[in-house]
Amino acid sequence: MRRLENWLSLLIVCTLLASTLPATAGEHPKPFAEKRVVLQISDRDPFKQTLVLNVANNLLKHYGPDKVDIEIVAFGPGLRLLFADNANAGRIKNLIDNGGVRFSACGNTIRNMSKKLGHPPKLNPVAVRVSAGVVRIIDLVGQGYILIKP
Repeated sequence: MRRLENWLSLLIVCTLLASTLPATAGEHPKPFAEKRVVLQISDRDPFKQTLVLNVANNLLKHYGPDKVDIEIVAFGPGLRLLFADNANAGRIKNLIDNGGVRFSACGNTIRNMSKKLGHPPKLNPVAVRVSAGVVRIIDLVGQGYILIKP
């Protein structure tokens, strides 16, 4: 009986640890989504930044949050969308809370902006740093995501 308890305890611990690991490249955050979309923002223009958020919102309204998986990847001048003080911070939070939209920030751009600014840019806490924005887009397209650049 003691052996069974030990085995069950080990199984529970392993299950808990596995649930904290990030999903592998082949796993989707929304496994039942019918559409998978990656939106690119690489433009400094506030109009384009608002436009990319509008597109995400329109996709969520049309398909429903459970049927569409959306990731917005920001790189180059478009990284400003994910600055902590960006005027769209409230909309970003709403897209995450109500639609599960993910936001990726290009590590290369962060590094280059840090050199120019003399310090790392303060990013919105929801932004997930990826090694390179373009590489992230290529990886997502390879997993069947549709690339849209509004």
